[in-house]
Formats: sequence, C-alpha cells, structure tokens
Amino acid sequence: MTRLWNDPVDFADEMIAGFVAANGRYVRRVTGGVVRSTAVPPGEVAVVIGGGSGHYPAFGGLVGPGLAHGAAMGNLFASPSAQQVHAVATAAHAGGGVFLSYGNYAGDVLNFDAAQARLRAEGVPCETVAVTDDISSAGPDERHRRRGIAGDLTVFRIAAAAAAAGYDLADVARVGRLANDRTRSFGVAFTGCTLPGAPEPLFTVPAGRMAVGLGIHGEPGIDETEIPTADDLAALLVGALLAERPDGADGRVIPLLNGLGSLKYEELFVVYRKIAELLAEAGLEVVDPHVGEYCTSFDMAGTSLTLFWLDDELASLWETPVDTPAYRRGAVAPVARVAGPAVAVAAAAEAIAAGDAASVAAAATVRAALDILVRTVDTHADELGRIDAIAGDGDHGIGMQRGSHAALAAAEAAVTAGAGAQTVLARAADAWSDRAGGTSGALWGVILSSLATSLGDAGRPSAAAVAAGVAEGRRAVMAYGKAEVGDKTLVDALVPFSAELSRGVAAGARLADAWRLAAAAATEAAAATADLLPRMGRARTHGQNSVGTPDPGAHSLALIVTAVGDVLAAAKERNAHD
Repeated sequence: MTRLWNDPVDFADEMIAGFVAANGRYVRRVTGGVVRSTAVPPGEVAVVIGGGSGHYPAFGGLVGPGLAHGAAMGNLFASPSAQQVHAVATAAHAGGGVFLSYGNYAGDVLNFDAAQARLRAEGVPCETVAVTDDISSAGPDERHRRRGIAGDLTVFRIAAAAAAAGYDLADVARVGRLANDRTRSFGVAFTGCTLPGAPEPLFTVPAGRMAVGLGIHGEPGIDETEIPTADDLAALLVGALLAERPDGADGRVIPLLNGLGSLKYEELFVVYRKIAELLAEAGLEVVDPHVGEYCTSFDMAGTSLTLFWLDDELASLWETPVDTPAYRRGAVAPVARVAGPAVAVAAAAEAIAAGDAASVAAAATVRAALDILVRTVDTHADELGRIDAIAGDGDHGIGMQRGSHAALAAAEAAVTAGAGAQTVLARAADAWSDRAGGTSGALWGVILSSLATSLGDAGRPSAAAVAAGVAEGRRAVMAYGKAEVGDKTLVDALVPFSAELSRGVAAGARLADAWRLAAAAATEAAAATADLLPRMGRARTHGQNSVGTPDPGAHSLALIVTAVGDVLAAAKERNAHD
C-alpha cells in the first residue's frame, strides 16, 4: 500500500516539488513539469516525454543529457493536460523543433495531440510517436491500439540520442518510429497497486495466483494463473515476446526486465538468469541487458519484459551516454548549468472585461452551479474512484476533484472582477482542463468552453442559447474524443441529456424544467452503461470486467447535471421570466 501523503489531491504536485528539490543538478521546474537544468545546444531537437505520475522513473526521472529535454508530468495515473504539454515543450524548445512521445492511452493522445496542434499553429515544428509496445493489449493486426509500458524507455532513448547526434526533426521522428516498431513488452503482477488515500488496491490477485498481461495503471490482466517458478515465468515472458519477433530483426536484442514497484531486485535477477539462458538458446545476441525499475506502478508487485530489436543505426544510437536522475549509461561530458531557478511558462493573463448587468447576474448563477458541482464531486469522489478501478485506473474521482476545484477558483476570480457569464465559464473551462489533465479533464474543458461561447458577456442567456451550447459541447466532445453512443463513455449520458434539453426548450419549457427532465434522461442512460462493454479508453482491452458497473464518466456527468438542476430551479424562483 501507499503509506505517506498529505492530501491525495495534492500528492502529484508535492511529489514533483520534492523531485525537483532533490535533483536540481538535472532538472528545473517549469509550468506543467520539468526541463533540463543543463544547457542545450541551439538548434537541437527537443525531446519532450510525459504521462501520469506514479510511474517513476518515468517520466521526470528520464530528463537530462542524452535523454529527454523535458517531461510533462500529469496527475496520478492521468495524462498531463494540453496546457502542461505545451508549456513544457515551449520551455524545452531550442530552435530545432519538438519531438513528443508518450504511452498510447486515450487521455495522452487527446492532450498531446492538442498541444502539438497548438505548437504548430505557433510556428514550432512538432512530430509525435505514441509508444505501443504492450503485446497483451491488442493483437499484431492492431498494433496501433496497443498501450505503452516499459518499452517507453527504448523509444525515448533512441529519439533523444538522435537529437544529440544532430538529426533534424524528421529523422528524430523516423528513428523514434523505428524504435517503437522494434519494441515488444509483456508483463505480469502478483498484487495490485494502491493510490494515495485509497482504502484498497485498484485490483487484487488471489493469494498464490498471478495476473497475466496487466497494464501499468492497474488495469486487470487478461488471464490469471498459479504463480510459476522463476524459470517458468522467464519462459512465459520470453516465449510470448519471441512469438512477435519484428520483421527484419537481425538477432541483436536488448532485454529490459522491469520491476513494477514492489518486486525486489534479487527476485528480478533470479528471473533474468533464466531469461539470458533462453535468449542464448534462441540464437540471439544480447546487448546491454537492463534489470531494474524503469516504469513502475506505485507499489504493484510485478514485472514486465521488454525486447528491443536492433539494427546498425539503432545499435549506434544506443551507445549515446545518458545522465539523468534515475538512469545513467556511459560517461557524459560536463554540461553547463542554466542560470536561474524555476521557469514559469504561461500565456499572459488577459484582462477581464466587465460584463453588462444582465450577464453579470447570469455569471453569479454560473458560479453557483460550479459551487454545487464541486460539492457533488467531493461527495462522490470515492465512489467515482471505486467505479473507475473496476476496469480502469481508479483516478476519476481525484481528477474530477482537481478539475472542478480549479474551475470554481477561476470562476470566483472572474466574478470578483465583474466578468460576464461567458468569460466566467471560459476561465473555469481552461482551469479545469489544465488542472485535471487526463481524458475527463480534456472533455470537461471542451464541454464548458462550448457552453461558455453560447452564453455571451452581454444580456441574459436564453434557454435556447444554453441548449445550443450544450449541443455544441456534445458535438465537440464526440469529434475530439471520437466516442459514439454505446462505447461506454461520458458520451452515453451526454447525448441523451443534450437531446432532451433541446427538445424541452424547443417545446417552450423553461430552462429549469427542461434541464430537470434532461438530467433524468442522463441518469437513466448512465445507469444503462453498466450493461455495456467498453470500446474506448483503457478499459477497452478488459471490457468484461466492467460489465455490471456503470461508466464513471457517464455517472459523474449525470450526478453533476442533476445537482446543477437545483441551482437553475433556485434561479427560476428568483426570476419568473427564466
């Protein structure tokens, strides 16, 4: 279990602060994560990696000469936000463009892609490779769907070595893709992991049993067996990976035996002894074997084996010396430190224009809605985390708390400055997506931003404008996240909510009355997701585990819109012309 924390909501921030304090030789804090504290040659491609916290040494522990230039560090088991990725990339950029890389998870894809689009719009060349090394998460014909686990290291290291060698951005991306194509991983676990403050692990494995094919966020395995001997485990791992030997592999391979948090190094060495024998028997040339912790999952007891298949170019790049807080290879020549402390990379705050009297009154209702939203999320945070742990990663409650509290704080500041309804909600949307990160943070940012646009900063928003804003939010979420009704996501509750709200308003109902009926439709639809198999996100590969449990995103949306209905009903009482 995880034993030491203050407030679980603050755990990631406090962890990053301590990591930077302990590793100033390598890193300095920037908005969204860390960058090198050592000088980078002008014109060098900046390799920016990232993902959720809880996997140390990934991702901040891999920043330093010879490896990453920066790391965007998200909340526990949640992707960094687009704002975080953009800020870290901006701080790391040295004039040669930015190469982004991360594990292939839905939230990371959404947020890194959004950051890439923003960088390109600003004139910064940017390329991306999502790591897809885990063979248990999809078949060979769907490699693009596979998630990234400990094989992240090989892709990160090859791309960074190419950048250090002077490759341009296109060639850094080329060898990054090649490294990903040549990397395969497979893992097992004997116990689950426990998030700070959680009363129990995300999943459990019966005594004497082993979960096979798990994910690094606590996603349940695809099989369960008796715990084998060390030699039998080695045979299982090696056999699964050799069955997927990449086309064109010449027989040179780097094995990486990764501990997931609680497995002792001595145990790993016993397993690796047999792995080495089996690779030799297969006629392979083992190069630079790795045994240790490279991508953990808090206190999970488990291990994964990665095989990285070389060619001449990859073998040459692999010899590049590396010096980071958690990973060192070879001897790196002394590098000058960058002067100064932490760097804040954020857009200058725009002045808040005062709204007219009617819009300021509407802004007060927006603020009240966000207040009850926060109280609803706080009340149900543990429940949301428990639901999310069934076949996900258990972070939904914490993520919703971080996002909603940030949104309320931003809204209160805008209300105090005299802003209208649109500005208040837009500021809240930006704060939510930035603070929460992950898929839910991105999608709630989209929902609130779409609704904000329809409210305006002049006049009192009509019921039709609110319904139109919700409809636009629904459209934007589906376009952004690519989910459809039936995929077991937030969309399953959002679509009927929007449809019923638009129908009621079009029929002449007051907003509060139409909203109440729409919230009931969302609640019914959210409950019905219990019968669905997930087709999107981290739960997709373990869908059967979630049958009988509603989708956490749909459930939280239903809770929120129901609570907000009370605010609108109160506003209706104050204004008979609602």
